[in-house]
Amino acid sequence: MRHPGPTDIIWDITYACPLRCTHCYSESGRRPARQLGHEDMLRVADAIVSLGPRAVEFAGGEPLLVRGLHEVAERISRAGVEVNLYTSGWTLTPAAAEEAARVFTRITVSVDGADAATHDRIRGRAGSFDRAMNALALLDDVSRRRTARGDAPVMFGVDCAVMRGNFDQMGDLCTAVTSRFGRIRFLTFGAAVPSGLASRPGFGDLELLTGEQVRTLTSPEHHDTLRARVPSSVVVNTNDNAMLLMRPELVERYGFPLLQIEPDGDVRAMPIYEGTVGSLLSEDPAVLWERAVARWSDPFVVETLSAVRTWADWAEATRRIDYRFGSDAVRRRIDRRPDYQATPV
Repeated sequence: MRHPGPTDIIWDITYACPLRCTHCYSESGRRPARQLGHEDMLRVADAIVSLGPRAVEFAGGEPLLVRGLHEVAERISRAGVEVNLYTSGWTLTPAAAEEAARVFTRITVSVDGADAATHDRIRGRAGSFDRAMNALALLDDVSRRRTARGDAPVMFGVDCAVMRGNFDQMGDLCTAVTSRFGRIRFLTFGAAVPSGLASRPGFGDLELLTGEQVRTLTSPEHHDTLRARVPSSVVVNTNDNAMLLMRPELVERYGFPLLQIEPDGDVRAMPIYEGTVGSLLSEDPAVLWERAVARWSDPFVVETLSAVRTWADWAEATRRIDYRFGSDAVRRRIDRRPDYQATPV
C-alpha cells in the first residue's frame, strides 16, 4: 500500500536529562546530548512543517533544558501544527510553566508511581517525585489563573510508564494526583515497551509486563476501575503500546503514522528501534520518509518482527534490530549497558 506522510512526529530535541530512568528509551543523560544550535533547530522545525503532520511531540531527554525551545515550538505551531510537551517537571519554574502553557497545546508530566519511593526508584533520582508534583501544582495554578481571566484552561496531565514495579499503583496514582490538582485534564497509563534500556534482558525479566498484566491493563473492567477513581472532568487512557512493535502485516495493511527525530535532526527509520535514514538538515524530508517506509519491509525487519509472540520475544527483536541497523556508536553503547537490578535510589 501507499504510505502517506506521518500524522505525528516525535522530536527528542535533546538527550540531556537530569534523571536516570531505569527504562529510558533514549538512554538520555547517559550519552552526548547531540543538541543542535538554535538556527539549526529552526531549520529542523521548518523541515518538520514541510511533512504536514497533525502534531509534533517535544520529548527527550528533558526538553525544558533546551534554550530557545519555545521559539522552536512556536515556529511549528504558527504553521498550524499542534505542539505538545513531555517533561519530567524537574526544572519547571513558575515563569517556565506560564511560558509552556502559552506555547504548547498539551503538556504531559511523567509520573511513574503513586509515591516518592516508587517513582524515584524508576526515575533514578531522589526528589524526582516531589519535582513532578511541583510541576503539576504550577500548571494547575496557571490553569486557575487563565480560567479566572476568561482564557482557555491548560491541557495538562500525567503519563505513567506501566511496569511490574508500579502496576498495582495505578488506582492510587489516579487518586493521588486528582485529589491534589483539581484542574488536571488527563491520565495516561501506557505499558513500558522494550526500547533502549527497557530492552535489556534483565529489565525484561523483572519489569516488562506479563501477558496477563497487559490483558488487565487494556481490559474495559480495569479502565472502568481507574475511571471511577477520578472526577468526570479527567480523561483516563490505558494502552498496551503494541502498535509500536510495528508488526509487518499490520504496517503493510494499515500503514504507520509516527516519525521520530533524534536531537541532531537525524530521522529514525522506526520510532522505538535504532537506525537512521538521513538528516533533515541536509536532505529532502519527503525522501527521508520514503526511506523510513522502505525499512519497514526490509527482509531482516520482517523476519525478526514477524516472529514476535511474547514481550520477551519483542525485547529480543529490539536488540537484534538495534544491533543490525544502529551505528558503531550505538552498538558500543548497547555493549556498555549495565545489567538491570531493581534497587532503591
